[in-house]
Amino acid sequence: EIRETAEELRKAKLMGAEILPLFARLSNEDQQRIFRPSHGRRIVLATNVAETSLTVPGIRYVIDSGQARINRYSPRAKIEQLLVEKISQASARQRAGRCGRVSAGVCVRLYSEQDFTGRAEFTDPEIVRSSLAAVILRMAALKLGRVDEFPFIEAPSGRLIADGYAQLHELGAVDETNELTPLGKQLARLPVDPKLGRMLLAGRDEHCLKEILIIASALSVQDPRERPFDAREAADRMQAKFRDEKSDFLSWLLLWDFFEKASKEKTSNRQLVNLCHEHFLSFLRLREWRDLHRQLAEIAGEMELRLNDQPGTYEQIHKALLTGLLGNIGLKSSDSDEYLGARGIKFAMFPGSGLKKARPKWLVAAELVETSKLYARCVAAIEPEWVEKLAPHLVSRQYFDPHWEKAGAQVMAAERVTLYGLPVVNRRRVHYGRINPKEAREILIREGLVKFELATKGKFNDHNLELLLEVEELEHKARRQDVLVDEEALFAFFDARIPTDIVNG
Repeated sequence: EIRETAEELRKAKLMGAEILPLFARLSNEDQQRIFRPSHGRRIVLATNVAETSLTVPGIRYVIDSGQARINRYSPRAKIEQLLVEKISQASARQRAGRCGRVSAGVCVRLYSEQDFTGRAEFTDPEIVRSSLAAVILRMAALKLGRVDEFPFIEAPSGRLIADGYAQLHELGAVDETNELTPLGKQLARLPVDPKLGRMLLAGRDEHCLKEILIIASALSVQDPRERPFDAREAADRMQAKFRDEKSDFLSWLLLWDFFEKASKEKTSNRQLVNLCHEHFLSFLRLREWRDLHRQLAEIAGEMELRLNDQPGTYEQIHKALLTGLLGNIGLKSSDSDEYLGARGIKFAMFPGSGLKKARPKWLVAAELVETSKLYARCVAAIEPEWVEKLAPHLVSRQYFDPHWEKAGAQVMAAERVTLYGLPVVNRRRVHYGRINPKEAREILIREGLVKFELATKGKFNDHNLELLLEVEELEHKARRQDVLVDEEALFAFFDARIPTDIVNG
């Protein structure tokens, strides 16, 4: 919207007007332009990044649309939502305060006074619109008691609290009674989002901690890759070397190697900054990434999490990532480019992904964010069988079509394994005796013994068959149909003699 507005203003050819966009994803250099002295008229087009704690010199007028993109977490869909909402009265006053700081100013609101007075007095605090998994984990580790009984200034809803516990259970941090597990106690020691902490612990188990430290710290900071609107193609061309066609997560490793190599080769800080500028990379954000990585590596060392000597394989790295992102997997729809996600949601792959052309059947995403539509950001191709092994506490298993198989002398069934409604195993042959011994024993008797489908050298089988043939002949001669006992009587005969733990040949 800012870019479209800037384009319209440029077309209007306002005399001597300098148009300055301002939003968080802009490069630091472009953001700093608003503070430079100017002799002409300046029009700053800003998101609510400029709403608080930022004094831009020379602002005389503010035009307030009365709207903002507010970040909210949806406990029902388990996704982040960045939707346009009406701002509160407090935010509107804050916006008006951007002008008139050094001389008189004017604020023009593009909505009625009646609309203004009908709005909420204050913006919802973050605790009632964010995921509470990290808060609950920290409170449990500090033994602060039940979350729903804690005297918060603004208490979160019961639904948000229940969702926080559900997320921690998904990560294996709490048990069925919502008590911290040993894994949860380790997670509480890591100063990152519980999902990222879970990846780090899995990185140790999968022997790829070195790579996971780089990726987890990258996911905790703002993306250092810049893509200016007027130089999109040049940015894509320079950053093509950081793309991986199977995984956006591996792109972070390529970018890390590039920056580390450049840091060693360049003799001055200025040369390094210039190289970053050539590749449309933010030097400040790259440095922040490296600082966070160093902190996490130190904490991992204190927790005696050992780094791997050999480079982690694709499978090892993505299995470790999956442990923290089990709710963010998706299966490609057969009739569209959309993906079917957990709990029936549908999402699209973010247009900037390196997998946009490949479109794997199964993928995992670092985050699901709803803007104009629901997008999966930072994705990678995965194998569904990994999911079953990593989430035994979450998958559901259904068994159908139990039947007697003469060759194997046992009851077989088809197994379907699902995670949040997604079929990670569609149909797999399994021995039914381990799953439902009572029903398997009944099928063994009815099919194997009553109908003589059991291949056995036992003399009883030959004796029984001979006896039944004799009785059939007797019936035929006597022209009677009531001599031979029915199948239920035969079943009862075997049922009384065969031990209850016998389920196959």
